Amino acid sequence: MQQQTTKDKRIFTHQQLGFISSKLLIGIVLGIIIWGGFNWSMEVANTESYCLSCHEMQGNSFDELQETVHYSNRTGVRASCPDCHVPKEWTHKVVQKISAAMRELPAHWNGKLDTEEKFEQHRLEMAMSEWKRMTKNGSKECKNCHDNQSMDFTKQEPRSSIQHEEAAKTGKSCIECHKGIAHHLPKGWKEAVKQLEMEKEK
Repeated sequence: MQQQTTKDKRIFTHQQLGFISSKLLIGIVLGIIIWGGFNWSMEVANTESYCLSCHEMQGNSFDELQETVHYSNRTGVRASCPDCHVPKEWTHKVVQKISAAMRELPAHWNGKLDTEEKFEQHRLEMAMSEWKRMTKNGSKECKNCHDNQSMDFTKQEPRSSIQHEEAAKTGKSCIECHKGIAHHLPKGWKEAVKQLEMEKEK
């Protein structure tokens, strides 16, 4: 009788383990599919071709980028949209992509920037938003390529050398000096930046 009870218990335990194992396997497979799909979507949405799929970029931001050294230069090293607007670190990348989607998708659907006139009307607002973000994160995107620790200040122009050494010591964000590096500066930007700096000092 005791042997029969032990056997029954053993069979019941095996059944439980089988059930748990199958559920666990299904969970792992689903997790891989969901995680892989999420990362794949992130990578697709983090390409220049994806950025250019919105017509707001045509004739505005992208055309302006093509006029700069970040697009065409003697070394052939080119910065694309995500290189400058999306951090490389995964956590910061996810935060930026979600934040950008919440701002830009409604604007796209509502036609906020669907003409050159509307784009110019909102250029200062968009520039200030991006400058604030990059100032706050220490210009992480710039430092994906331009690392203060790797700079040879002796090979720079005297003025640049002084500014870069000071920035390296104080942790100053690149965008604080390099506004308009890839896109046209909006009208009234100097006054807006000055106002922002005054608000910080209060």
